[in-house]
Amino acid sequence: MSFNTELHILTLSQDGSYTAYSKEYEEHYHSTKDGALKESLQKHVIPAFELVQNDEVNILDICYGLGFNTLATLLYYAQNRPQTQLNIYSPELDSDLIKSLKDFNYPEEFTAFRDVINTLSDSGKYTNANVYIELFVGDAREYVKRFENKFDIVYQDAFSPASNPLLWTKEYFSDIVKAMRDEGIITTYSIALKTRLALYENGCNIYLNCGEDYRDATIASLSELNGLELVNMQHKISCNPDVKPLSDDDLVINNI
Repeated sequence: MSFNTELHILTLSQDGSYTAYSKEYEEHYHSTKDGALKESLQKHVIPAFELVQNDEVNILDICYGLGFNTLATLLYYAQNRPQTQLNIYSPELDSDLIKSLKDFNYPEEFTAFRDVINTLSDSGKYTNANVYIELFVGDAREYVKRFENKFDIVYQDAFSPASNPLLWTKEYFSDIVKAMRDEGIITTYSIALKTRLALYENGCNIYLNCGEDYRDATIASLSELNGLELVNMQHKISCNPDVKPLSDDDLVINNI
């Protein structure tokens, strides 16, 4: 199967890597301004692994999409910590998309992972001496409920709250927090106050992820993190008293 051009439009992003536009969600999978590869590395992989130094790391990648976060993780580890055991779990609703990725125009940096891409497209699982990857085709929210106190890192990289609100509610993040270890962290591109409130109301500290060559992002953790700028959520709340996190009840009322 070739890359699914009926539902996706291949798009060149600013760092020279390709992303895709989803006709179903009416959004790109990555920021075309930051670049697909750069966004995965700078907003998810690099900050996560600067904070998590375990010999074995369990990662929840929400959602698999084009596979960039998972593949960028393999790239970073191959270059920096090749002996670490990586266990990556990733739900994805679109099985046809997974199959089509054999023919996606990935950046040259991912060439070494062609066997990983093909194997995941065929079977949804990949394993070698230091890597275990499991894709789950179906509802991400139901999948997350299978785990408790497991994940060191969660890549919160679903389509935006406007397009896919079910994966941004405070109830959803409650399940995410339950699936995390106490020292685990969440990375996300979203800096929306509603997103940060949903995390904050589930006991997370909220930190700013910023850099010179990409737009601001968010890191959240149940534990206190050193070396990051803490977002003063009480000040944000006092300045924006009418802003509330997304909730499942709101989505039911609005028939979403």
